[in-house]
Amino acid sequence: MSALPAAVAAPAAHPARGILLMVATVCSFATMEAIVKWLSQSYPVPMITWARYLVQVLLMLVVFWPRMGPRILVTRRPGMQVLRGALLGVASLTFFTGLAGIPLAEATAISSIGPILVTVFAVLLLGEKAPAGTAWALAASFCGVLLIVRPGSSVFAWSALWPLASAFCYAGYQLLTRRLAGVDDGNATLLLGALVATGALSLMVPFHWATPRNLIDLGLLVATGAIGALGHFTLVRALESAPATLLAPFSYLHLVVSLFLGLLVFGTFPDGIALAGIGLIVASGIVMLVRSRRAVDPVED
Repeated sequence: MSALPAAVAAPAAHPARGILLMVATVCSFATMEAIVKWLSQSYPVPMITWARYLVQVLLMLVVFWPRMGPRILVTRRPGMQVLRGALLGVASLTFFTGLAGIPLAEATAISSIGPILVTVFAVLLLGEKAPAGTAWALAASFCGVLLIVRPGSSVFAWSALWPLASAFCYAGYQLLTRRLAGVDDGNATLLLGALVATGALSLMVPFHWATPRNLIDLGLLVATGAIGALGHFTLVRALESAPATLLAPFSYLHLVVSLFLGLLVFGTFPDGIALAGIGLIVASGIVMLVRSRRAVDPVED
């Protein structure tokens, strides 16, 4: 879940730095997800998700409150911010629930259709013009999901539907991020989203609580929020250093890192059919990136 934000400030010309920061971003998010999967073997997913956002909120307050004070909590669109934060919380909760039931790489691949869904929803809901081939890319990406999930087969797991639900929620979250760009301060939007997610998940935690068994597990719970916050920080810095169109293809390194961590930590690796599905999703996403870039930056004769 490391898709690029929908809107960012104009970047400076430091492409190498931006690429390195983008690589750090995908490594951070993939590592966080591996920790979540590890913890989900012993702790309830709502509790893990709550801890992830609680720690991020606390870290952001430590960093931004001395500079911004109460302004970090000011919004001109409170209803939109609440809806955005709720979608963020549901997207994370559903994705982490999927992680608890299926391998890391497969969950990451299924959720990777999110950027294509953002494009589709932007066309349907915001009236934006669709890049050429959008329908084909969407169809191909869903075929990739079917190759991974394989409903009706002996390898099918209902848990695989959770990352798909997460992708839809995250697409809605990204669209609201677009609408809020330029309306509220970017740091405030980032904090308020995590704050709303924390508040909503706090309602679930009393019913899904398990006291950490040792300091290692407690440290891992804290690490989910700290590493997630680090990923957001490096992502913002990457987008300040290089154009999103240059960085976007590197977001698919997330899948490569997830494949490596899945094999290293959990001893899992997709079979040939699932790998074909993953490849189809990645190819569809890259084709959409290329076509979107051409639509924004047409080649001059």
